[in-house]
Amino acid sequence: MTFPRILACSLLWVALWRCGGADAPPSFQQNPLDNFELVDLSHAYDDETIFWPTGKPFRHERTAWGLADGGYWYSSYDFASSEHSGTHLDAPIHFAAGKQTVGEIPLEKLAGPAFVIDIAAHCARDPDYAATAADFASFEAAHGTIPQEAIVLVRTGWSSRWPDVKSYMGDDTPGKADNLHFPGLSPDAARRLAARKIGAVGIDTASLDPGTSTDFRTHRILAAAGIPGLENVANLDALPATGAAVMALPMKIGKGSGAPCRIVALVPKS
Repeated sequence: MTFPRILACSLLWVALWRCGGADAPPSFQQNPLDNFELVDLSHAYDDETIFWPTGKPFRHERTAWGLADGGYWYSSYDFASSEHSGTHLDAPIHFAAGKQTVGEIPLEKLAGPAFVIDIAAHCARDPDYAATAADFASFEAAHGTIPQEAIVLVRTGWSSRWPDVKSYMGDDTPGKADNLHFPGLSPDAARRLAARKIGAVGIDTASLDPGTSTDFRTHRILAAAGIPGLENVANLDALPATGAAVMALPMKIGKGSGAPCRIVALVPKS
């Protein structure tokens, strides 16, 4: 049984146990999640949410707020957003014809052991830095081979700049995406990850490609390999290089090229 399936089965047992729908086996006499710290890797969606310059911003409009006619409290909102704003998932169809939409991605692709590649030192010196295949080779030399179905997360340090658009994107000209500056992944690094047949790859910037990219080759390579992307990931500094697990659950937009995504890491307390 693969790691994502083991994790999913474990969490299902927890849900059944808490709801009284199953007798707890001996190993579940204590909540197994007590052994983990849950780390939120998502930015909130609000009026400061950063979105791709050519997309539409997140909108949250109040439709009800206060006491209803029956004397009870009632509040409600409408919301709308570009698929590719805030912490979100890129489906393979985003850059590869005929590949999976958001609604077609199996959950097994979105849950697995996390491998965090830290290139923040490079990015501090060069805001246009693109992680190289050599960066990943160095990581594997220190931590072992990245396995199939793993969730690879690239830490650039850019999350600390959120929600300052100019600092985070390199430019804040409305509707313009031709002068952006932030780190990403090189095509060679993308090919290395595709060869590993990983589950998904994420980064704490606005795009898997660096801001200076005009052809989005990294997106295209990963999408062609059927690998979903996670962008604008938060709090990667709270994760170890290895040993954590990640679940990335996007809004299930059936034909979506992308979707808002809540990403959670389980970090062993020991």
